[in-house]
Amino acid sequence: MNHSTQAYIVIEGVIGVGKTTLARMFRGEMGAQLVLEVFEENPFLSDFYTDRSRYAFQTQIFFLLSRYHQQLQLAAIPRPLISDYMFDKDRLFAQVNLDGDELDTYYRVQEALAENICTPDLIVYLRADTETLLNRITARDRPYERNMEAAYIESLRVAYEQFFANYHAAPVLTIDTNNIDFVRNSEDFEDIVQRIWSALGKGPRQPALPGLNGGSTVITTPPPDRRIVLEQTARRLGDFQLFHRQLDRDKQFITDPYINFILLQEEIGELASAFAQRWIAKHTDQPDSSLPAIREELADVLAYVIKLANYAGVDLEAAYLEKMRINADRTWRRSESDES
Repeated sequence: MNHSTQAYIVIEGVIGVGKTTLARMFRGEMGAQLVLEVFEENPFLSDFYTDRSRYAFQTQIFFLLSRYHQQLQLAAIPRPLISDYMFDKDRLFAQVNLDGDELDTYYRVQEALAENICTPDLIVYLRADTETLLNRITARDRPYERNMEAAYIESLRVAYEQFFANYHAAPVLTIDTNNIDFVRNSEDFEDIVQRIWSALGKGPRQPALPGLNGGSTVITTPPPDRRIVLEQTARRLGDFQLFHRQLDRDKQFITDPYINFILLQEEIGELASAFAQRWIAKHTDQPDSSLPAIREELADVLAYVIKLANYAGVDLEAAYLEKMRINADRTWRRSESDES
């Protein structure tokens, strides 16, 4: 399928997820100009991976200024345009690598520079678990990445998840890459291509519920009036998470996760009462009027689970599908009581 677009697309994700590779591959699909992150020229990079605490600030400031200089040139580059990084990603690394006065200094510089940066038309966020990322980093065997620690990659992964769970400046297409290989498998690559075109409004909309055997996808687009009409969406878990993020802002709800966890326990107690009413009716031959209460309390419980996922920076749909894939391959053992 041939498409034309004047979009500016960014491919993002943690180190090793494959963003540069996908940017190069998709460039040919859209006939785009390609802008790649320049990182190997950073004179502090090798020392940083050897001694992160000592060289973090120098490394981060060099990257910030280098990326800023490159981003300023994007306005003059003809569209379509595809890049393997977004300017805001630098802030994620700073949050992981810096603290105290160094982080405060970084924030002041970054916020001043960010005012002049172009916003992408679409961000494609490639996600993967830490083990997958480490395997891919090992496979490409870059000398300066050989001392990279699993804990560091995990901290970056969590930072990315939290960032995109609350990002609304541009549409975000999230693709779980744990169980796909778009380099060696042409069908996986074609699936990603179709998802990107669909997110740009150039192809058919994705199915409302993804299959358990493929990568999960969430499209997050900030509506003009900051409101979500769920009846007009695909009604995926990602849609519900976006709805609750906006509802929290509009209603100024308390977003403290611990208070909301306590409120969830309260809703579970009310749900238990509704089921107790059903049990009593069943065992005393009384009329059962519990269904409306059960429906209402189940909805409240689900709402709080979704809200807690937002506050924890968790893509609930991706987490659920990952857990179900594990359960599908799991061997279930009966308890001793079942065997007796």
